[in-house]
Parts: sequence; structure tokens; C-alpha cells
Amino acid sequence: MLRARELPERRRRRDLAVAAFVVLLVVAVAVGYGLTSPAARTESVPADAPGVEPPVAEVVPAGFVEAWRAPSGATPQPVVSGPGVVTADGDAVVGRDATTGAPRWSYTRDRPLCTVGAGFGQVLALYATADGTWCSELSALNPDLGTRGPAANPDVGAGARLAASGSVVVASSPTYLETLRSDLVTTLQYGAVTAPAQPDRQPRPDCTHTSVALGAGRLGVVESCPAEAADRLTLLRPDGTGDADTPTVEFSVPLSTRGAQLVAVSVDRAAVVLPGPPELQIFDRSGTQVGLIGLDVPEGEVAPPAGGISATATDGARVYWWSGSRTVALDRTALAPLWTLRDTLGPGTAYAGSLLVPVAAGIAVVDPVRGVVQRTIPVDRGGYSGPVMLAAQGEVLLEQRGSEMVALRPDSRN
Repeated sequence: MLRARELPERRRRRDLAVAAFVVLLVVAVAVGYGLTSPAARTESVPADAPGVEPPVAEVVPAGFVEAWRAPSGATPQPVVSGPGVVTADGDAVVGRDATTGAPRWSYTRDRPLCTVGAGFGQVLALYATADGTWCSELSALNPDLGTRGPAANPDVGAGARLAASGSVVVASSPTYLETLRSDLVTTLQYGAVTAPAQPDRQPRPDCTHTSVALGAGRLGVVESCPAEAADRLTLLRPDGTGDADTPTVEFSVPLSTRGAQLVAVSVDRAAVVLPGPPELQIFDRSGTQVGLIGLDVPEGEVAPPAGGISATATDGARVYWWSGSRTVALDRTALAPLWTLRDTLGPGTAYAGSLLVPVAAGIAVVDPVRGVVQRTIPVDRGGYSGPVMLAAQGEVLLEQRGSEMVALRPDSRN
């Protein structure tokens, strides 16, 4: 009888010991995951309250003064999203008050940023992998509060760029590109796909993508293929109507030379700049040439763009392309050239019904319909003479000067 009474006690002690071991094991695994997971290497500091947008620009002011500046080497152009402005440098993405530049939220990882852009009303931060050879850790951030949204792992290589249009964003690199929808689910893979699920689904996996443009639900790619004497223009459907690794091709046509640059695509057109002498070649939806127009730009400026994406801006009615020293306006639908402005530092941006274009002396106020400079607002850039990419957040004008973001506000003294 005594032995029978002792058995349950021994069993309980054994069960408690097993349970304790299991708990310790779970805790150890959780701690180990916490120390090595991406979340452990991330510091996210959301904003305390919603931000405030600066006043709307009703008129172009008589002058601008510098409001603030911050390092932003990971933004090829100013990132304006939500009520504020986003800067990105090193491993940190920072949401700032547009008027004062004060940080409102931040997102930091233990690896460098490849690039940062905006799409679907979100800030898109693309980080490098641990060894730096891939740009394949993409996070969506709320532009107002900095809270984290969806994440994805595109397989783009070093030197990647982001471009967004409507409900699609493309992450592109020289040999591979991938499009994603607003929940960051992949809708298209094109080029040298890493470990494809099915072989032989890519038409030209050995080609280099020298120029990419996204717009109106269409994706254009200029490809340089080793077996072909000239570049090739390919138009794709990026909206995920089929399997992601099986591209839906609208058309693919050879061009007349190498060194072409894809400027823009619209609903029915695609416009490519050809070198020597510079000409704008326009294609319809079937890949048939419908225009070949000479351009007033230096021959030496017609080449594949840095990062594979042309320097452009739009105001809804026109596309503005910057060649390197000249801003060329194109009709937004037909993509035919309308006018050319010489001696510019970037494509410009819409502001209070005008087009503001950076020039050496400051900011040229341009009639967007005729391309006529109405006046020039002096801006002292302190010796900086490189490209200037503009954007506006309300009345605040933003200049991307190389790796630095500079905010200008209307001068209240005028």
C-alpha cells in the first residue's frame, strides 16, 4: 500500500521536471531567435502623434530660404509621402516634419540601405543582405507614423532602384527585375531568375537591363543582349495576370543601335531616346514605330541612365525628362516632345501651377505649356553644381543635391 501511495508523487516530480525542461528549451529557442532574427536587428521608433502638412503653395514666392538640410544618400530623389518628408542615409530611414526637418519617426537596421522610395502611399525601404551582394529585404513603412507594414524579399542585385506607378512597384537591377503589388506580393519576375521554379520561362535571361520605365500599367525594359548587335525594347504586363515567373510580353522589338534610353511609357506609347544624332523613337502598343523626332540635346548625353532609371518628373499633363543639361517636355499621352529648356540641373517639379526647374543661378519659374522662363529665383547652393532633383511638399521645396536633402521655404521677407 505504501508503494502504491508513493508512485503518483514520483510521477508528478518526473512530469514537473519534464515540463520545466520543455519550458527552458522553448525559452532558449525564443531567445536565440530573438538575437538572430531580423526583428532583433531592427530599431523602430514610431511617431507619437500624426504629423501636420505644410500649407498648400498657392503662388510661387518671390524668394526661397533654406529651412533645413539632412544627409540622404539612399534617396535618388526627394521622398515625399504622407504629411512629411523622408530622408535615408546609411542604415536609417527618418520621417521628418517638412517645415522644420525635425525627426518624427525612424527605422534602422544593422545593414546598409540600397535605396528608398515611395509607392502605394507607403515608404519603401530596400536593405542589403548581410554580405552586401543582394538588395532583397524590402519593408513598407507608414509615412506618417513610421509603423511597419508588409515586407518582402525580392532577389534584386546590388545597385537596385525602386520605381512606383499606381498599384505596382518595380525593384530593378542590371540583370533582374521584380514587380510587387501593394501588399508586396510578387507579380512579375524578369531576367536572370534565381533558382526558378520552372526552367525556360524567361525569354532572355542572359541580357542586361540598361533602362527601365513604369507607367500606366505597363513596364518597359531596354535590354542589351550578347547575341544581338543592337539593344531591344520589351514591354511587359506587371500586374500579375499570370504566373509571376512567366512574363506576359506585349511586344519585344530590336532597336537600331546600342546605348538607347527608355524615357517613359504611357497607355499607348513608349518613348526611347537613340544616340548619334539624338532622336526620340516612339512606339505604339504593337511595337510599331509611330514617330522618330530629332532632339535638341548633346550627343554625349544620350546613354543608358545611371541606375537604369531616367531622371523624369510629371505634372499629369506632361513628362519632363532631364538629359544631363537640358529639360525636355513630352506630352503625357502621345510622348511627343513639346519644348526643350537648356542649361538645367534636373527635370523640375510642379509648384503652384508652374514648373520649377533647377538652374545654376537658382530656380527657374517656367510656363509648363510653352517652356518659357518667366523669372529666376536666386538660390545659393554653396558651390554645389551637380544634378538637383526637386519635389514639393505643400509650400516647401525640396532639393536632392547628391547625398544631401535641402528644404527651402518661401522667404517671408518678400
